[in-house]
Amino acid sequence: MSKRLANTRIIAFSLAFILFITLVIALTMPAMADEKTTLSIEANTTVSADGRSASAEDVPFAINDFVRFNTGTAKAYEGIDYGYRFPMLDANSFAVVVTADSAVIYVPATVAESSWFRPAQQSEKGFTGEDDLTPLISMLAALDSAVSSGGTELSASQRQFILTTTTEYQFKGSLIDFGVEVEPEHYYVTIKPVEGTAGSRITEQAESASQTESASQQESGAQPAIDVQFVLSGHMLAASEVTVVPAVSGFASLQEFLHGIDYRPFWVSLRTSAVAMIFVFILGLLAAHLSLKINSRLKGVLDSFFTIPMVLPPTVCGFLLLVMFGNSTAVGRWLIDHGISLVFSWPAAVLAAIVVSFPLMYRTARGAFEALDPALLDAARTLGWKESRIFTRLMLPLAWPSIAAGTVLAFARAMGEFGATLFVAGNYAGVTQTMPIAIYFQWMGGHSDVATFWVFVVILISFIVILFINWYASHTQRFRQGGADLADDSFQLSADEGISALATVGGAGKPKGAKVKADKRR
Repeated sequence: MSKRLANTRIIAFSLAFILFITLVIALTMPAMADEKTTLSIEANTTVSADGRSASAEDVPFAINDFVRFNTGTAKAYEGIDYGYRFPMLDANSFAVVVTADSAVIYVPATVAESSWFRPAQQSEKGFTGEDDLTPLISMLAALDSAVSSGGTELSASQRQFILTTTTEYQFKGSLIDFGVEVEPEHYYVTIKPVEGTAGSRITEQAESASQTESASQQESGAQPAIDVQFVLSGHMLAASEVTVVPAVSGFASLQEFLHGIDYRPFWVSLRTSAVAMIFVFILGLLAAHLSLKINSRLKGVLDSFFTIPMVLPPTVCGFLLLVMFGNSTAVGRWLIDHGISLVFSWPAAVLAAIVVSFPLMYRTARGAFEALDPALLDAARTLGWKESRIFTRLMLPLAWPSIAAGTVLAFARAMGEFGATLFVAGNYAGVTQTMPIAIYFQWMGGHSDVATFWVFVVILISFIVILFINWYASHTQRFRQGGADLADDSFQLSADEGISALATVGGAGKPKGAKVKADKRR
């Protein structure tokens, strides 16, 4: 009883320690991110909780509706080649074209002429963050850091900041055109090489700047093009017109974060794995029992067939399932004709979990059955037991510790499945989106905090699974050891009683010499 209590305390302390570490990391990650941001951002800059607005003390303007565009497009629209383009919010929004060493900030002329926009007088002049552009750069860097989601940040390196109020700007052999209405009510920043813009809307001043730029590039051997990393856009307004609600910090931020989490991936993973385990448990035991009864040559082929999903990449398994049950095969067409659409549904997620977790159950059960003493099975057969009774009443109880461990491992493998599930079941929130799929798409969508949360949940589940297997193995080992010791004690006691009985009989009905010999033998 004392050992069991001690083990229970160890498990409780381990779980409490994991929860404590998870809580500490969740609380310190926002603080670490804030500390990293303030290395190059003014301390008096305030960013809203949603990362869309920012303001600064004693600065007459503020930023609202901030957005970051990481990718653009070079597709022609209605036969017109606009070059490579990034979206803007609208014609009155600002835009920041960010390259590896520079950032061109475009502010509409209507905004630049406003009395509350101080840096307007510094138009088309380069800065490094030490002049009147410092508040603007600080707000842009703070907002970009809040929405970059692990990407390259505006404040990551020393850049030259250039402010312009003209819609066309020559920069390193390229023409940057701001506020281009490519589609109705859709505005873009377009970027084209200068050579491709002859005869278009380039002013004489722009042509002169282009010639100077091209001459300098020919001397230096630089390519007449720019590599845009990302584009920022938003609205600049008077500070009195923008209300910035900062994000909460500390334990309140954790509460708000946990309240906004969509927990459906956890329940989808749990339901999918639980249903898959019913099939895996039964099929794994039957396959392991079947592999013991066939000849060795066929046994190797069958074992390879049952085990191969464990060594194949999950994407290969998912692709094979997609081909097998899609409309390109007879099986898939037959299912579809009978109203069974398996692909991209929750049953497909269960099927993927069964395929990838089955080998763990099969290999564990087969190893446990092979470790049994064949003499016990033969003895049961001599007593007239049927094979079904031997399997259920003898083999399963003796191999149960290993079977239980294999079941738990297969369950954990099913919960961690990603590639095959995504291939054959897709990503449908609340239907087929499991925790691993949620991690991937949350990270790709820029929600690194949510992805980190699900990572910790998966780690916690994995730790609990391993802890349970170790505890169950040690508990079973102690039980077997205790049974063996009890059997040894019983055998010794029976031997002693038998010797005593022989001695008593010898003393009553045999000569005295016989008793002496019995005593010596004992």
